[in-house]
Amino acid sequence: MNEAAASVEAKAGRAAAGARKRTRLARSVPSLPLLLFGAPLWSASMTLSAWFALWLRERDATFHLAELLWVFGAGAMLAWPPALFLARFAAIGRRVETRFAAYLFFLSLGTIGMTALLFALDYREFYAQWHAPIGTTTWLFQFAFTTLIAFYQFLVMGLRLFLPVGGVILFAVCLWLAGDRHEQRR
Repeated sequence: MNEAAASVEAKAGRAAAGARKRTRLARSVPSLPLLLFGAPLWSASMTLSAWFALWLRERDATFHLAELLWVFGAGAMLAWPPALFLARFAAIGRRVETRFAAYLFFLSLGTIGMTALLFALDYREFYAQWHAPIGTTTWLFQFAFTTLIAFYQFLVMGLRLFLPVGGVILFAVCLWLAGDRHEQRR
């Protein structure tokens, strides 16, 4: 009898924990206006950041300026929804400093990661003409190392295009998102 009561109690505890997780996941989903207006604004700000960094270095007249700005804008646009979701998931019910840190971590890492991924895909597309046929072991190694090299080159050369404007915008957006108490209680 005692084992049966403990089993029922354990099942109830697991069900309550599962309900809390589902509630936390549901609360982590950003509002539709924040997604619809935030993603294009974030994209435009990161595109502006890349352009301004190129302008400061007197490289804004580069031949591939439009494509480069498109990669930065698309990377930021695609990174906004998942980064916001993950940051909200980590920040729900936390103090303002923790919420700020979560937004700063996930927005910066997500934006850099997605932009680097788009850069790597473009890089891979260019070098694919010299690679072995798809599905071979040689192709797999070429694909992996070309992608890794593209990520490395982006981190070395492309990461600086997020500074100085992108860093300031990131800081301001994270302060705004962390301080938005109504959005966190939703």
